[in-house]
Amino acid sequence: MSSVAADPKEGLRARKRRETMERITEAGIRLFLNRGYEATTLDDIAAAASISRRTFFHYFKSKDEILISLQSGMGTMIAEAIRETPPDKQPIEAVREAVIKACAAVPPDDMLAIDQLMRSSETVQARKQASYVEHERTLLAALRERWPQSEREPALQLVVMIAMGAIRLSTKAFNREAGARPMPDLLRETFDMLDTELCPRGVGSS
Repeated sequence: MSSVAADPKEGLRARKRRETMERITEAGIRLFLNRGYEATTLDDIAAAASISRRTFFHYFKSKDEILISLQSGMGTMIAEAIRETPPDKQPIEAVREAVIKACAAVPPDDMLAIDQLMRSSETVQARKQASYVEHERTLLAALRERWPQSEREPALQLVVMIAMGAIRLSTKAFNREAGARPMPDLLRETFDMLDTELCPRGVGSS
């Protein structure tokens, strides 16, 4: 599992906390994959990360949160990619490119393994669905920075809802096909379907 790039302005305390959190996350994911999610205990994760059980709770409230933190990290990656898109892009274009860029940064095998882990637990799966709401807030905040006009707010909310729908549909296809096609390709296909429905061939032609 890849680690989040360090911020050059990050302080020593923040860096140590980030590194410890990454170590716990990597240890947890490795154990989940080797032993199964349900069979892995908090004590197992703490030992593998070379920390105490008490220290674990300074970073995560439960082992569920290790998986959910990966899901939350994806929303942050998409928001950052939105901020980096060229200024001449429309909101739907910016979101489309940002979603594809963020997903392309995650190795397909890692993405498939994480998704299957989440599906192995009903509790985690329920929390994953709830996390989409937080993703919407994160993406909307990034869009507001680029298009702050209040009259555009409803349209930006719609764009975010469309983007999350595309992600969810593409993720289902990715899991169903066991990663046979890369997630970015599935996302492009999903967004292209939207374009086809909005602008069907023959409409408006003489």
